[in-house]
Amino acid sequence: MSFLAFLLAATLLAITPGPGIAYVVARTVSGGSAEGLASSLGTALGGLVHVAASALGLSLVIAQSALAFSVVKYIGAAYLVYLGIGLLRRSGEHIAVPRIAAQGARRAFADGILVEAFNVKTAMFFVAFLPQFISPGHQIAPQLALMGTICVALNTTVDVVAVFAADRLLRSGAARAARARLMNRVSGCTMLGLAAYLAMARRSA
Repeated sequence: MSFLAFLLAATLLAITPGPGIAYVVARTVSGGSAEGLASSLGTALGGLVHVAASALGLSLVIAQSALAFSVVKYIGAAYLVYLGIGLLRRSGEHIAVPRIAAQGARRAFADGILVEAFNVKTAMFFVAFLPQFISPGHQIAPQLALMGTICVALNTTVDVVAVFAADRLLRSGAARAARARLMNRVSGCTMLGLAAYLAMARRSA
């Protein structure tokens, strides 16, 4: 059940329009699909840096005691509430696509790694999100590594789709805006529901 909840939450977060998608779209607009794909691969590698850090660091913290597990669990549940409310409040807003000058695929790849590896929000996300779905009865580090890798794979898949659909994503229209509002509302409500479910979940022996 926890893994299915994780897949649902991770998928919703991956497909919800946000700064990550806007970044690769901007790269695509400035330098074409090659630059957009390179930036997507770069952010994927940068994301794996956070996966490794969370798997090593969090596994040590959570394994120490039931208290540590509970603290991480409730902080993470509060973070999901924050994400859910943010998605609901953002319904109908247009995602701004930043202006980025064309710099070549190699530079886009390197920038993607650095941007994601030093992204504090990504670090906070992995620290708060992944521990919610672990099974304490099994080794923690492999679970965190697996779930983190799945998150990165989902985000990268969506980024790649966004690269190929950049022209369509950049068009503004009532139908697209309505779909974006609906996606944000559904995702927001789901995050709140997951937060409640996880907050009430008991630590396994």
